[in-house]
Amino acid sequence: MQPWSFIWHDSLTPWRAQILSEIEATRETIAALVPTPALSVELRHAPDWVIPEIGMCGFCTGAGTFKLSFDPANRQFALSLADGTLRRQVAHEVHHCLRNAGPGYGRSLGEALVSEGLAGQFVNRLYGTPPEPWEKAVAPRDAWRFLPDDRSLGLPMYDHNAWFYGTGGYPRWLGYTLGYLLAGRWRALEPDANGERLVNATAAEVIAAARSFS
Repeated sequence: MQPWSFIWHDSLTPWRAQILSEIEATRETIAALVPTPALSVELRHAPDWVIPEIGMCGFCTGAGTFKLSFDPANRQFALSLADGTLRRQVAHEVHHCLRNAGPGYGRSLGEALVSEGLAGQFVNRLYGTPPEPWEKAVAPRDAWRFLPDDRSLGLPMYDHNAWFYGTGGYPRWLGYTLGYLLAGRWRALEPDANGERLVNATAAEVIAAARSFS
């Protein structure tokens, strides 16, 4: 495993040891599945940037960096430090870093759906945990109704905030839910997919696998 570097906000110092312990445990788990590169991790006290339901949130900024935002005043923060939520956030963002170093996150809706879905399935592969709240926010039968045709999925211009955060006419977290379902169908056809496949499978093949169920 290559070393990771950290940028800290001083206000998080009381939780430093616990946060670092959770991150290191995650790094070791990931390394058993796929090589982990050297990464830079920024840990921020940023209440406006967390998922309210868990008091924290990860965000990948490139192949070598990701951020973790925390709100210690959030009622769920302490639980999320202790129950594995932080580990899953870290694993999700590391997957994004690894994918950015390969095929990339993508510029189209289809690529974004698959990148998020594969990150969710990567976490499931590591921990055997159920989908996160944002990965099951819409009932599957309803989520599938929103899946566009292949041409629309391939267009480079789409409203990411609407699809993933519900700022437009879509349900909140629809993109995460649909992506998880897409990647789940692909994984059902490739149940022994190794770490490299979980990182680098193309959007086209994941979408084609999902449509083969129809």
